[in-house]
Amino acid sequence: MGLHTFDCAAAFVTTAIFLTLPLVLATTDASDVQALQVLYTSLNSSSQLTGWKSSGGDPCGESWKGLTCSGSAVVAVVVPGLGLSGTMGYLLADLLSLRTLDLSDNNIHDSIPYQLPPNLTSLNLASNNLSGNLPYSISDMVSLNYLNLSHNSLSQSIEDIFANIQGLSVLDLSFNNFSGDLPNSFSSLSNLSTLYLQRNQLNGSLNVLADLLLTNLNIADNKFSGWIPRKLFSIPKFIYDGNSFDNGPAPPPPPYSSPPPGGSHRNHNHSTHSTRGSDGKSSDLGSGNKHKGLAAAAIVGIILGSVLAVLCLLLAITFCLRKGKVAKKSSARASNGTPSAGADKVINSELQSRRIKSTAVVTDLKPPPAEMLMGERLAGKNGSEKRGKAPITVTSYTVASLQTATNSFSQESLAGEGSLGRVYRGEFPNGKVLAIKKIDCAALSLQEEDNFLEAVSNMSRLRHQNITTLAGYCAEHGQRLLAYEYVGNGTLHDMLHFSEDSSKMLSWNARVRVALGTARALEYLHEVCLPSVVHRNLKSANILLDDELNPHLSDCGLAALTPNTERQVSTQMIGSFGYSAPEFAMSGIYTVKSDVYSFGVVMLEILTGRKPLDSSRVRSEQSLVRWATPQLHDIDALAKMVDPRLNGMYAAKSLSRFADIIALCVQPEPEFRPPMSEVVQALVRLMQRASVVKRRSRDESGFIHRMPDYEAVEMSF
Repeated sequence: MGLHTFDCAAAFVTTAIFLTLPLVLATTDASDVQALQVLYTSLNSSSQLTGWKSSGGDPCGESWKGLTCSGSAVVAVVVPGLGLSGTMGYLLADLLSLRTLDLSDNNIHDSIPYQLPPNLTSLNLASNNLSGNLPYSISDMVSLNYLNLSHNSLSQSIEDIFANIQGLSVLDLSFNNFSGDLPNSFSSLSNLSTLYLQRNQLNGSLNVLADLLLTNLNIADNKFSGWIPRKLFSIPKFIYDGNSFDNGPAPPPPPYSSPPPGGSHRNHNHSTHSTRGSDGKSSDLGSGNKHKGLAAAAIVGIILGSVLAVLCLLLAITFCLRKGKVAKKSSARASNGTPSAGADKVINSELQSRRIKSTAVVTDLKPPPAEMLMGERLAGKNGSEKRGKAPITVTSYTVASLQTATNSFSQESLAGEGSLGRVYRGEFPNGKVLAIKKIDCAALSLQEEDNFLEAVSNMSRLRHQNITTLAGYCAEHGQRLLAYEYVGNGTLHDMLHFSEDSSKMLSWNARVRVALGTARALEYLHEVCLPSVVHRNLKSANILLDDELNPHLSDCGLAALTPNTERQVSTQMIGSFGYSAPEFAMSGIYTVKSDVYSFGVVMLEILTGRKPLDSSRVRSEQSLVRWATPQLHDIDALAKMVDPRLNGMYAAKSLSRFADIIALCVQPEPEFRPPMSEVVQALVRLMQRASVVKRRSRDESGFIHRMPDYEAVEMSF
């Protein structure tokens, strides 16, 4: 009886295990569940994604729409053509088992997430409203076989990220706004069979494609030029119309231009010739001369080497003697206890000179804490010593909290777009409003979190009334976000060029105040911070105005987050070429004096109300600097240049002095441009010369109120 009972119990337990086994296996991996919940919330499409949940649930066990699972892991998300909107969230990288992701033919906007599922074999995001550039995380997707990003609004140059994706078979980047040359890493795509690049703005040559074994290539309607490599004409389906190619295939290389097989490229220009005798052996004509030349060269080398050795020995002796004299003088001074004031003056002067030279070209941001600045100057430090890592004093936000504050980074919360990403207005439960900059990691050079946090620490210590305050940051789930104080009265650019309210045109007095406040911000960055901080992206769109029309310079310190290669900065940091100094365009060198030039261009905008580059004007007036500079010292011409919306409400002397400052700032030679401290002093003197005859209460706002009895004499600088 007992044995029978035991057998029945064992059978019951075994049956229960088998019955519940599918349920156990169907339980989805927790990280996959969380990633899908974030994706669902970000897409804002509850009705189309049947079965999906924003919290809880079992995607594999409940068969969420479009999902395929293997055991407890999600291996495919295929939901094309459902009219999905919103964004793709920030946790896609947690889908470690995902092989196929197809969100094509929807209305998804914003940029492609910085971190994508790393083990994808197929990624299809075609026919959406995606913008920005390709994320660098694609370079780590070594299993990728199919990539389709066509029919979006992706822009900038195609990043050089394909070297490790050698298994890629199909690449479709057609119908976007990509520009620039093809990346060199395209040549590494040895298994690529289909490449679609049509309807972009690509230029340059096709040489990187010459050795690929393609069967389909479409490069139509771009800006390619030069000769088409002959090998490409063997591709079965090759479409290339709508470009600027030279007629016909590339000509063959000239005869005898290639070096002999196995020979060095450096040897084909040698003057010695080889001929073959009757015995079939080669003999070198002029080989005797060659040996004589080598012997003579050896003798000359020995003589020169001896002379150099003697000179080095003499220099070493001289250095030791001088060092001994200096040591004696130092010892004597120490024993007397009275240092030489003259010597100290020379040394301090030399240190100061070195400090100025060391900060002439700045490529990094390491300003000391504000409370240390004055102390270091008094102590005579040159700012060259390494400092330990400073603590971050601003708030650390989670991605979830920022997503909530911006309504999942919705289009309605979008406040603007800059060189490093979009800016959103974020409202927090406590009533605080911040500007959230969502940085596009494809534009960054600093990928490690420590480096990003160091930059955040440095930016958080910038303290100036005319610089936007960094309030917080987020470095979570591969995302990089910055939270700034919200300045809600728009930008100087919009106020000058897009203000539709005719009663809110900036008065001349307000324009001068904006120029002065911006100059003070740059003076702080250049001459107070040690080492100097170069803004690199100074333009009217980065000057925010508060309710009192005080300027707040934004994006200060973001140069530390951009690539070190100057040419990359030219496309990613410098928002408009109309603001760029000539030396940057010619050599890629960017210094504090380049910022001074950009500030001069902003002053020209303030003066004229014109954009730095305006293709809608006649050719001679499209470049603001080129058109305006020759007229800055001509009183009559200056009166015609001034913004007509000012309606003559300014003093001629004020206008002339303002123009004089501009002329100094936009000089083509950087060494002749003044430091920002001198610019500030000049603007302060201009303001101090104001003799206010009558000030009406309605003019305190800084806007021009077009009233019949308006008296312009209040602006008599």
